[in-house]
Amino acid sequence: MSETLALRPEIVNAETPLGDVKVEASLSWLERIYRFGAVRKAIILVALAALWQAYGVWLGNPLLFPTFTDTLSAFSENIANGVIPARTLVSLETLLIGYGVGIALAAVLTTIAIGSRIGADLLEALTSMFNPLPAIALLPLALIWFGLGKGSIIFVLVHSVLWAIALNTHSGFRSVSNTLRMVGLNYGLRGLKLVRFILIPAAFPAILTGLKVGWAFAWRTLIAAELVFGVSSGSGGLGWFIFENRNQLETANVFAGLFTVIIIGLVIENVVFATIERKTVRRWGMQH
Repeated sequence: MSETLALRPEIVNAETPLGDVKVEASLSWLERIYRFGAVRKAIILVALAALWQAYGVWLGNPLLFPTFTDTLSAFSENIANGVIPARTLVSLETLLIGYGVGIALAAVLTTIAIGSRIGADLLEALTSMFNPLPAIALLPLALIWFGLGKGSIIFVLVHSVLWAIALNTHSGFRSVSNTLRMVGLNYGLRGLKLVRFILIPAAFPAILTGLKVGWAFAWRTLIAAELVFGVSSGSGGLGWFIFENRNQLETANVFAGLFTVIIIGLVIENVVFATIERKTVRRWGMQH
């Protein structure tokens, strides 16, 4: 084995000047602004408003489809005379009561379901029966049981909120790893303490999703219910405002009422829930 290994000759390539190459390039002001989600959403809303205005002008029939500027004018007028703020306050007050009761009942059901098999079977049976049932279909029964007024609307609101929140919360609880459960048990946490300190923080993304879905269901159920008998308690909400102006053929006011519903939905979703998500899920590093 005295053979010598032949060495491969080294190849050296001549350096090619790269010239003036920028390793880092600063973003333009337009690119920096576009990185904000709020700006992108604002651009979308402006584009939709422009399409609305263009279609209204092209149609040329304010009774059928008012332009965006006509809707803004009606909206401003009803804001100035206090009609829309008063109707909005009535709607939000009713909504908060029904939403709060629905959250409380969902918390009770999911706590029972996570604590025992019979509780899980009970929640599964109830959601299978009542979740597919539209809340608006319960209006006739609510009218018989609670009469005309706020009680009937709150009843259908609780139905629309309860099952969405309970399902998402229970699903979130079941997805919590056994390791976290065992950690809680090792620290002596049982029952409600285990739910409060271990399950709720770990399952909060699913719980927050349920709260969002429940809010959306409750908001549209409220407007639909008020369209039917929202003025019976002496003062109507936004749904009744829309219904009233439809009967009077005030289409611009109808669109102003719908515009108010949309604005409230955007504020709740992009301010209230976004703030909760930023201070909890994102801060905890739980976003996907």
